[in-house]
Amino acid sequence: MILPIVAYGDPVLRKVGTEIDADYPNLEKLISNMKETMYNASGVGLAAPQIGKAIRLFIIDASPFAEDEDLSEKDREALKNFNKVFINAKILKEEGDEWAFNEGCLSIPDVREDVFRQPEITIEYQDEDFKTHTETLDGLAARVFQHEYDHIDGVLFTDKLSTLKKRLIAKKLEKISKGKINADYRMRFPNAKKGK
Repeated sequence: MILPIVAYGDPVLRKVGTEIDADYPNLEKLISNMKETMYNASGVGLAAPQIGKAIRLFIIDASPFAEDEDLSEKDREALKNFNKVFINAKILKEEGDEWAFNEGCLSIPDVREDVFRQPEITIEYQDEDFKTHTETLDGLAARVFQHEYDHIDGVLFTDKLSTLKKRLIAKKLEKISKGKINADYRMRFPNAKKGK
C-alpha cells in the first residue's frame, strides 16, 4: 500500500526515533508498504518518520544510481546491490574530509542543495530478521545512509545548510508545509488549510 509521505513542517520529522524489536506490530507489512511508497515516489531511501512513525527504521535502494555515468566506477559498483532494510542503526565512526553533494528529500519536494558529509562511515544495524551487521560504507553509499540516518534522529538535510542558504529557501519550505506544492506522489501536509 502506498502511504502518504509527511511534508516538511510536521513535528514527526523532528522526533528522535525509538528503537524497535522483533515484536513491533506488522513490521513486515510496514517495510513492504515503505518500499512501495519509496518506489512510487522514485526515491532511493525512505525513513519511518517520513510516513509518520517515529521509530528507528529506514530502507534504501540506491541501485538506480548504479546507472549514472557521472559517478565513479567504484560508486556505481557499490550502489548496484545497495538495497537494504536498516533497523536500530548506529553510526560508529565517520572519517575523511567532508565533501559536497547535491541532496534532495521526498519530504521536501523541489528543494535540492549541496550538503557536506564525511565520505566514510562504519555502521551497525539490524536487518529485517534482526540479525546484527557491522559494515563500512564510503562515497555515495555512505551519503545515502547518512541522509536516511539523520531522519531517525529528527534531522533534515536543510539543517546542514548555511544560514544564508536557509534564508534563501525559507519561503519554499513554508509553502511545502502549507501544501502549496505539486508533488507527483501522495503527501500529508501539516499546515494545509482544510477544505481546499
